[in-house]
Amino acid sequence: MDTSHSSFQSPFSWRYASKEMRAIWSEIHKRQLWRRIWVALAEAQSQFGLVTPEQAADLRAHADQIDIERALQIEAEIKHDLMAEVKTFAEQCPIGGGIIHLGATSMDIEDNADALRVRESLDLILTAVKAALASFAAKIDEYADVPTMAFTHLQPAEPTTIGYRLAQYAQDLLLDLDELSHVRRGLKGKGFKGAVGTSASYIELLGSAERRDELETRVMVALNLPAFDAATQTYPRKQDWLVLNALAGLAQTLNKFAFDLRVLQSPPIGEWSEPFGAKQVGSSAMPFKRNPINAEKIDSLARYLAQLPRVAWDDAAFSLLERTLDDSANRRLILPEAFLCADELLLTAKKLIEGLRIDRSGVERNFAIYAPFAATERLLMASVKAGADRQVMHEVIREHALAAWAVVNAGQANPLIEALCADQTIGQWLDAATVRSLLDACGYVGDAPQRARQIVEKIQLALSR
Repeated sequence: MDTSHSSFQSPFSWRYASKEMRAIWSEIHKRQLWRRIWVALAEAQSQFGLVTPEQAADLRAHADQIDIERALQIEAEIKHDLMAEVKTFAEQCPIGGGIIHLGATSMDIEDNADALRVRESLDLILTAVKAALASFAAKIDEYADVPTMAFTHLQPAEPTTIGYRLAQYAQDLLLDLDELSHVRRGLKGKGFKGAVGTSASYIELLGSAERRDELETRVMVALNLPAFDAATQTYPRKQDWLVLNALAGLAQTLNKFAFDLRVLQSPPIGEWSEPFGAKQVGSSAMPFKRNPINAEKIDSLARYLAQLPRVAWDDAAFSLLERTLDDSANRRLILPEAFLCADELLLTAKKLIEGLRIDRSGVERNFAIYAPFAATERLLMASVKAGADRQVMHEVIREHALAAWAVVNAGQANPLIEALCADQTIGQWLDAATVRSLLDACGYVGDAPQRARQIVEKIQLALSR
């Protein structure tokens, strides 16, 4: 097995994700979990007189002596990775080697180990989601009151606040936290039910279904993992689909945040930007470039992660009868890569949130250009309240607005406020100072600041649990 850079390695092997997440999905950790399960099984079986305490103790004494090179040598001959590990483990255990895997089928070991790895991974993801939420909360609070132009259909709409815009992403992330937590709480292993899930081998060894139930309970308690009530040769593959769906939902949230950042960083808007290092290179050909490479990475990896639940869906839907092996190869890919991908998304998103640069001059420039158009609604309502005919006032304002749009599109300053202040029809109902005050859109953000801070409170509550 070539692990050098002279042979293909996945980018997840070294470029993306944390060392902690890579460790969970490492070959060593997988085999450590297999051995932990074999030890737990043997220790439980010793309580029923199936194996001796000395045999179980021998397994525990050698459980950490992972020898992948030897296991691969054996696998090359017998073509079965789990049995190769059984034989490797047995060679190291002169007393207990002969009782390893007694009564078990491969998936009694592998599926329980996978459930443990998924649980460990979800714990890392949940911690990272909470860290991202804490970073969002700080930014939302900082910018809750700062007006900015909102865009619908990628066209300037009405004012909002920067904090309220950030609160939308954080609110979605809170939903992801709930869903991921729900999936985490519901995780189960296969338990110990044998070749097709009927527990026949264990009942044969123990003499009764009741004793088999007690054996499974003892092993699963030792692993701190609940078991499905019913299983085939595997645990229900629907569980993988539920896990990957939750991770894809997380990717969806971070994709939107990163995509919006990319739009707002484009020079025509020029309000937000991701952090850019003093020695960072934006382009090999264009030295002036400051490309949003981290936001683009998020969107690229999120796009990939979004596709993985479909593979898990097929694994569940096409697992024929008590099991087929056509899920095995792809699960070696989709489970680790989904978590490694989500891990990298969260690591990158946290850096973007904390290092987010808000160009106040850009925000104010766009506000000065576009906000007066949105504020004309206030002027219309105020003039009607003063006694004016709504339809007449609507036409007056519309004509001035269209003329001002033409000036703005020509690259000149927005003349709308001055034109409306000078209009005689409007002046019959409102003086120029009132008109000017009404057209100051900074105050036309509704309850956006308050709602933004409500999201901060919800984040704080979620983080305190």
